[in-house]
Amino acid sequence: MTLIPEPPARVVVIHPLVVRLTHWINAVAVFCMLFSGWAIYNASPFFPLTFPKWATLGGWLGGAIAWHFAAMWLFAVNGLVYVVYGLVSRHVPRTFFPLSPGAVWRDAKAALTLRLAHRLGEYNAVQRLAYVVAFLLGALLLASGLALWKPVQLQGLAALFGGYEGARRVHFLAMAGLVGFIVLHLALVLVVPSTLKAMITGRARVSPSET
Repeated sequence: MTLIPEPPARVVVIHPLVVRLTHWINAVAVFCMLFSGWAIYNASPFFPLTFPKWATLGGWLGGAIAWHFAAMWLFAVNGLVYVVYGLVSRHVPRTFFPLSPGAVWRDAKAALTLRLAHRLGEYNAVQRLAYVVAFLLGALLLASGLALWKPVQLQGLAALFGGYEGARRVHFLAMAGLVGFIVLHLALVLVVPSTLKAMITGRARVSPSET
C-alpha cells in the first residue's frame, strides 16, 4: 500500500498588525500603571500590606502620579483603537465569542485532564472568558480611576463606587484581578511558547490538519 505524504505546513497570518501593536502598547501601559499605582498606594495604604520599593515606579508620590496618569491615557486611547478596530474588522466577536457556561465548563474539564487541544490563533472557551473578564476589569479600572482623579467634578461616577474611599478599594481589587489575569496569561505563554512568537511576527506555521 502506498502512503500518501501529508502536504507541507504553510505559514498563515494569526494576528493582524493592529492587534499586535495594540497588544504590546497595552502591555507597556499596564505595567507602568501597575508599578506607579503601587507607589501611590504605598503613600496611603488601606490594607495591611505594602509593595516593595523595587516594584514601584516614579520615585516619589508626585512622580508616581505623573507616570500613572500618562500610562492611563495611553491605556485608554490604545484600548479605544483596539475596540474600534476589533468591531469594524469583526476581530472581537470572531475571537472571543460565542461564549457560554456550557462551553466554559467543557473546556475547563478538558484542561484539568490535559486533554484540551490548542490551535494557534484560536481561543478555547476558558481563554475567551478570561479575556472578556480582563476587558471588563480594564473598563472598571478606568471608571474608578476617573472617579479618583475628579471626585468632585465626577461625583455621580464616584457615588456609583460608594464615594472616594469606595472607588479606591474597587480600583485596588480590579487591579488585583488584572494581575491574576496577567499571571495566568504569562503561565500559558510558558506552556505554549509558540504563542509569543506568533504575537511578535503575526504568523505561524500550521499543518493542513489544523486549518
